[in-house]
Amino acid sequence: MIEGNFIVLEGIDGSGTTTQAAALKRRFLDQGLPAHVTAEPSRGPVGSIIRQILTGRLVFHHHQRVTAPSWRIMALLFAADRQDHLEAEISPNLRDGVNVICDRYVFSSIAYQSVSSEDPDAVDWIRTLNRYVRTPDLILYLRLPPEEAIRRCRERDQGLELFDEPEFQKKLAVAYDTIHNLQRDTNVVTIDAAAPIDAVTDACWSHVVSLRSDGGVA
Repeated sequence: MIEGNFIVLEGIDGSGTTTQAAALKRRFLDQGLPAHVTAEPSRGPVGSIIRQILTGRLVFHHHQRVTAPSWRIMALLFAADRQDHLEAEISPNLRDGVNVICDRYVFSSIAYQSVSSEDPDAVDWIRTLNRYVRTPDLILYLRLPPEEAIRRCRERDQGLELFDEPEFQKKLAVAYDTIHNLQRDTNVVTIDAAAPIDAVTDACWSHVVSLRSDGGVA
């Protein structure tokens, strides 16, 4: 059986990764091709811990004070979740010929934890933590000005998570652009996420079709 392809959507909060993951799945199904949508943090055991941290339901006690985990702890947790995610969900689906669309992956870890740390060596360390994970066949980077992303997040009114502060999101947008430039050995395509939703979907799908024409998609 021919393996499915592994497609990842990346971008800052509000860029539409979740919306476009669902839209791409519909496009695959419309073509009679199997597709599965997943996301990170995953729904696995480590991912569940991360989700509780992000929503403030799980905190750490350090020196008689309550605090969020350090960026190093978060980077390690995300790396562990990613490996479990691959072994339990992503790789089995790919081997069965299912095309897997993942909402966030290694780029997000590098961007979020490097910005959190403000350590120039953080990027290399995080990449080392993730050196054994599978490289996506295609990364669709949904690029959106942080001001527009912040406006969208406020409209959703779903409550703030750990990394949702506006200033952090602005730094995150810069980090994503920098990572894009660093990952020359990865198939990364930048999509204008400020365009209408259908236009963004069309742009994403056009690159999936190009991947198919190269013999990369089941």
